Amino acid sequence: MSDHGIFGPRSVTWRVMGEPILLVGGFRALLMQGLHPRAMRGVLQNSALMDPHESWSRFVRTTEFVRVRTYGTMAEVERAGRRVRKIHATLTAHDPDTGRRFRLDEPDALRWVHVGEVDSYLSVARRAGVRLSDDEADTFVAEWRRAAEVVGLDPDDVPGSVAELRDYIDAARPGLRFVPEAAHPLRLSLNAPLPRLLTPLKPAMPALTLLAFATLPRWARRLYGLPATPVGDLWATATLRTLHTGLGLVPGHVRYSPAARRAHRLMAA
Repeated sequence: MSDHGIFGPRSVTWRVMGEPILLVGGFRALLMQGLHPRAMRGVLQNSALMDPHESWSRFVRTTEFVRVRTYGTMAEVERAGRRVRKIHATLTAHDPDTGRRFRLDEPDALRWVHVGEVDSYLSVARRAGVRLSDDEADTFVAEWRRAAEVVGLDPDDVPGSVAELRDYIDAARPGLRFVPEAAHPLRLSLNAPLPRLLTPLKPAMPALTLLAFATLPRWARRLYGLPATPVGDLWATATLRTLHTGLGLVPGHVRYSPAARRAHRLMAA
């Protein structure tokens, strides 16, 4: 029997995750992560965000982890998971609110990062026009319990449906805020730390960041000190749909990554 990893060709995840518009979902997930004080401080104190080489290397590692976790074999996923769990277990950060140090594998922070990622991919996909019924959306959330296990979480401790996802986010909101020592992501995007070969993409970073912000819930935008109106919601949805439709006109061999193209062939078979 073929080894298709933790998801496989019958999963909703494979159908959704290959869409290029999910790049916006990835940025949105980072913005959601940034509202959890300990998750954000763990990143701030253990990476050089404004160092072009360090920040880009971290981005490449994260992107590769997402690819392997989504499309890799069980052996590849387990190897990547061991590496991430080992890193999280060895790193610590200081919490100025309590005066104590904490480990980066603290379940509360890991759970919020997981939920922010799932919510972001699902929200962007549906608003962009990726066809997903309510049942398929629930299946997507449930499938990602397997992804939570890869980073060291108990799959039973993370949401398994859209309703549970919403309830978890609502319950977490009182403890969320943007920590004062962090640079605002929108301002940071104006001076995005890209390697020299990718500097032509620099002018697009503020627009991409602004769109990711616009896709956040209104309460999250307010925590970042940004306007939060229904008009902004409408603009974000219309922009996502326009981009997704435009990308749909690009030939598949250009539009999709090699891993996504392979997944599509397996789904078709």
